[in-house]
Amino acid sequence: MNMLIYLIPIALLMGGMGLLAFLWSLKSGQYDDLEGAAWRILVDDETERKRP
Repeated sequence: MNMLIYLIPIALLMGGMGLLAFLWSLKSGQYDDLEGAAWRILVDDETERKRP
């Protein structure tokens, strides 16, 4: 039971850090273009083939 005194604040701190990281990623725009990366994989890039 004494370990819960240490583990509960550590769990709350880690949960808070995860929440802050998620909010930071939302503000930085990482979820703005969810389909663009999937389409860029499928499209051939013609400019790289022309390079010698």
